[in-house]
Amino acid sequence: MIVIQSRRLQLSQFQMLDAQDVFGRITPAIAKFMPWEPPSWIEYVARCKKRVQAPEPNKFSFVIRRLDNKECLGMASLEDADSVSPELGLWLKESAHGQGFGREIVAALVEWGHATLGKESFIYPVAVQNTASRRIAENLHGKIVGNRKNPKYDSVVYRIPFYESPYSQSS
Repeated sequence: MIVIQSRRLQLSQFQMLDAQDVFGRITPAIAKFMPWEPPSWIEYVARCKKRVQAPEPNKFSFVIRRLDNKECLGMASLEDADSVSPELGLWLKESAHGQGFGREIVAALVEWGHATLGKESFIYPVAVQNTASRRIAENLHGKIVGNRKNPKYDSVVYRIPFYESPYSQSS
């Protein structure tokens, strides 16, 4: 199992044991800037079982937990790991917003992707109206390289380069 640790957080590969904890953090407000709607418990368990039973080799899903008390904060992902610039994503429960966790998570994923996969840059799509997530990308030296449309919102696509982050565990 892959475990990524930052200064305050641990990202560990999703397992079925995490399903109930993660599901309890999904709210309509969280899904506002996600391409999906909150699933029912039955739909969520079916998706989780599929993910665990037939993992995609180039897609990693991580449960985000605080190091100090193991509280579940949300999920992060690194997809298209075989591409030049893998795609990053994350969502955090509402009470975890505004504490710098998002930036710490994305920086940890970038650092891990560089060290483990040898990647020099990463794609991070963000809803145009999601200013907090846009700040994450911009604070990590991300530059807009494109746009995407989906049924819920328009997004900008940032390319975030690898660099020695002040949020890394080694700092």
